[in-house]
Amino acid sequence: MIEVEISGMPKVSLKHLVLDYNGTIAVNGVLIEGVKERLEKLSVLLDVHVLTADTYGSVHEECKGIKVSVHVIGKEAQDREKLTFIESLKSEYCVAIGNGRNDALMLSSAVLGFAIVQEEGMSAKAFASCDILFTSINDALDALLNPNRLIATLRN
Repeated sequence: MIEVEISGMPKVSLKHLVLDYNGTIAVNGVLIEGVKERLEKLSVLLDVHVLTADTYGSVHEECKGIKVSVHVIGKEAQDREKLTFIESLKSEYCVAIGNGRNDALMLSSAVLGFAIVQEEGMSAKAFASCDILFTSINDALDALLNPNRLIATLRN
């Protein structure tokens, strides 16, 4: 668990990290360099979940050996499926990270929602739904490993 006290917000107690795959932790179906190592560190603190339609068919191979649970979602109503997943974990214990239009509902539902804008770009809906915008997945994961960064960005 990661607990963070942020001025102007109720205490945040994170139990789950929910990640989009393509465009967020992977580009063209391949994990971004540095993600695996950070997920290994975070998996000691949080239950890590990867949600994906698996466009490239590579998620299971790329996540092999990392303590994450992979959930392949359907082709229709992906935003709703991701939201339902977050709600099943109790959104008040979740941090969600994504970049796509289909991530917007989970980003707004999670107690903390991080949007990522990298090579694939980012949906305007994801941007409007997030608490923090990062230009690198590694920076977002590092913020969870060093919660003082969250405090500095989100405090009021």
